[in-house]
Amino acid sequence: MPLIAHVCLLVALALAGPAAVPVRAQEQAAAKPNVLVIFVDDLNHWVGPLGRNKQAITPNIDRLAARGVTFTSAHAAAPACNPSRAALLSGLRPSTTGVYDNMVDWRPYIGRDKTLITLFRSNGYTTLGAGKIYHAAYARNDEWDEYGTEREKPCALLNPTDGVGGIKFSPVDCGDDAIEDTSIADYGIDQLRRRHAKPFLLTIGFHKPHMPWNVPKKYFDMYPLDAIQLPPYREDDLRDIPSAGVRMARGPGGNSPDRQSDHELMVKSGRWKEAVQAYLAAISYVDGQIGRVLDALDASPFRANTIVVLLGDHGWNLGEKHHWRKFSLWEESTRTPLIWVAPGVTKPGMTSKRPVDFMTIYPTLADLAGLPLPAHVEGGSIRKLLADPAAAWDRSALTTHGAGNHAVRTEQWRYIRYSDGGEELYDETKDPFEWTNLAANPAHRSVKASLAERFPKVDAPRGQPRDRER
Repeated sequence: MPLIAHVCLLVALALAGPAAVPVRAQEQAAAKPNVLVIFVDDLNHWVGPLGRNKQAITPNIDRLAARGVTFTSAHAAAPACNPSRAALLSGLRPSTTGVYDNMVDWRPYIGRDKTLITLFRSNGYTTLGAGKIYHAAYARNDEWDEYGTEREKPCALLNPTDGVGGIKFSPVDCGDDAIEDTSIADYGIDQLRRRHAKPFLLTIGFHKPHMPWNVPKKYFDMYPLDAIQLPPYREDDLRDIPSAGVRMARGPGGNSPDRQSDHELMVKSGRWKEAVQAYLAAISYVDGQIGRVLDALDASPFRANTIVVLLGDHGWNLGEKHHWRKFSLWEESTRTPLIWVAPGVTKPGMTSKRPVDFMTIYPTLADLAGLPLPAHVEGGSIRKLLADPAAAWDRSALTTHGAGNHAVRTEQWRYIRYSDGGEELYDETKDPFEWTNLAANPAHRSVKASLAERFPKVDAPRGQPRDRER
């Protein structure tokens, strides 16, 4: 720089004084990417880009997938809301923390200094959030600089019965504005319309399609009942499942001979198709809210410099393997959407078949944002797969449901081993619905041994609630 220009610059900065601070903040915002993470509660792989259910109508998830990389084999670290979210937001697996289920308060076991939100906040990001990010029973919203308030209005059920047993569903006689997820989308839209002096991490957590599947009737009408297709199902599907797996299949509706399971109640009611219709309706409702947020991003000055991640927190069974809800180690309960759009890294309309689990989210976001990765984080970055979805990949996805119960998923295999020694092995390339358990076949002994090396080396005891946070 010529001397006279250098002197002029110094004089200008000196005269500017404190007023120069916002300018530097804006320069920092331009240098670092913003981050938008969209959580969708209980969303399984029934979305357009994954194709498991061809009837699903999800145009907004589809258009997000068209912008970046969709992982076709993405799996939760745990098949339940609380442990899944605690794991992906802390970088610590359930087998490390003992946070295995929805009854364990994660907060005493995971310090504030460990979380993804704190990492971004302590490295110059404004942290903004709304909806369900952590499990609602154990929220810690003060990790964010600002957290939105949800709103909902009373709605009357249009079906005189609200579902079957614990599976709750009915259309309601109100509009979208009465459903709480609409207000959560409103918060995200408002933030994307604001000016921000610093880069932001904006986390939006939608509740649907979590039960109850109560959304406006127009979404039910998108799926005529007489055209509903039931998921792939075999009446004898539990014939080769070990006892621990059968207990998971029957639960949590019932796991004893004198108590009917969710599936037995559903079949007896004759309303299986209605339940499938309701789940699809709830997905289409929340897809519309996702679309509103994406529209706001597109209309904002942040689109070109914002990383977008969309994920469900785990899968959901709707009768496959005689099972409903999550809480199992099969494909339907563990697999869920994972879509990344990272400006300058991802290319539009790409898919990756590489198996990944949600322990990759924390380190990948840190990698893309140029933040230091804390030593405690157990997962690894998938940046190389974002840049090249077909890149060589020697890792697998790992899901844990209770101490000692684990499933390893590679491109070809799913291997489940329960704490009592029971096993399941499926060749996913030949048996994508997991109908034939190969674990007892001596020909696959070496396959099991190799996959077992990927199980956690430590299984922490189940955590217990504590009186205060640590």
